[in-house]
Amino acid sequence: MKIAKKSVNAAPFIAATAAKQKPFIAPAEGKLQPVARGEKRYFDYTETVRRIMSFLEQRFGCGFRLYYQDDSNDMWDLLEEDLRREHPGVEHTASLYDLVETDTFRYEADPFGAGLQSGGYEVRPSVRNNLFLYPLFRVAFARIPRETMHGLGYEDLIFASDDESLREFLTDMRERQLADRKIIVYSDTREGLERESLSAAPVTREDVFMDETLKTHIYRSVDEFFSEEASFFKTYNIPYKRGILLYGKPGNGKTTLVKSIASTIGAPVAYWQITEFTNSESISEVFSAAVRMAPMVLVIEDIDSMPESCRSFFLNILDGVASKEGVFLIGTTNYPERIDPALMNRAGRFDRSYEVKLPDERLRYAYLLRKGMERVVDRGEVEALARRTDGFTFAQLGELYVSAALQLHYEGQADPARIAEEMKSDFGKSRTGDWMSEGKPKSMGFV
Repeated sequence: MKIAKKSVNAAPFIAATAAKQKPFIAPAEGKLQPVARGEKRYFDYTETVRRIMSFLEQRFGCGFRLYYQDDSNDMWDLLEEDLRREHPGVEHTASLYDLVETDTFRYEADPFGAGLQSGGYEVRPSVRNNLFLYPLFRVAFARIPRETMHGLGYEDLIFASDDESLREFLTDMRERQLADRKIIVYSDTREGLERESLSAAPVTREDVFMDETLKTHIYRSVDEFFSEEASFFKTYNIPYKRGILLYGKPGNGKTTLVKSIASTIGAPVAYWQITEFTNSESISEVFSAAVRMAPMVLVIEDIDSMPESCRSFFLNILDGVASKEGVFLIGTTNYPERIDPALMNRAGRFDRSYEVKLPDERLRYAYLLRKGMERVVDRGEVEALARRTDGFTFAQLGELYVSAALQLHYEGQADPARIAEEMKSDFGKSRTGDWMSEGKPKSMGFV
């Protein structure tokens, strides 16, 4: 049954630096409730929830209920993203306790994603100790502070007028999330799994340099997976999930390939950064979030870093039918020898493994032209450089171009062939560990 939405003035979020102080819902210090032995309790959870309920009922003229999300915590991450981006549908309607911080600040490295004109410090209401409202759907969020043995903790509460209002809100939030072309980054930390949305720098498929047969095969798999209604999988009765593992030396374009996929498909993309803090709980949370966003791409970089303690659990998650439905899984590693053999070329886990090899002369030449080496030297010298740089990765070729361009800028001419030889010498030193030169000091780079 559809509900008739009330006509509510959904006031846009206003930066904390410009907004008036919001009213406090919880009792002020002078109005604390007495408890045993004459003490007074400041953090009164029950009284605060009652006051929030009363506040919402007065605002909308209807009752509200409490809800709990039992599969993950991503609703709160999405709320924080809405606040950061000043989504007009969310309203900072009140604060909770007067002696707890109500605002937060951080340096914004992605200014345009936050609606800023340039990098700088962003000040806004904190998720904790405030009441946020989505008036159009009659849904509210409150992260209520509470006292613990080690300081302040919090309780996460979600309020809605009824089940249908909550369903419509969740549907709207999911549609907005799917339409957002940002990349979601999951990082395992000491405090738990952290989620951040980052603007996706555009990388085209023409920016990817690799063996054409391999490139065609990978993109064909991706395009078919995200084609309309996934008809290929239905026609041939193939489970709607796919996994590929990319391996090879660092700097050969694995990350660029993944970025190009993220930029050229109309589906959500998430990166998962495995650390020593990765555990069974965070593994479950990431895959639960991935299934909710499906069809989507989940990238697991440096998969060889998976802690030994949770590898068995990770394999079990990959084997679960529901855990990957609609998920295109991409794993990357620089050290395939460290990968559990049970992961590679195993249907249902990583179906195919692809080596991203060092570029040959043809690819080195094409890459140098794409970078703009012709602005530094003529095409004939670019061809010679492609022959001279056998064994260079794309990252090293990129550094060769930067060094040559800097030399041209400061000295009026460039000698990329000499720079390439110096880089080769440094590569040899890194392999042998013998960095110190005897005799005269050696210049570095373009100097």
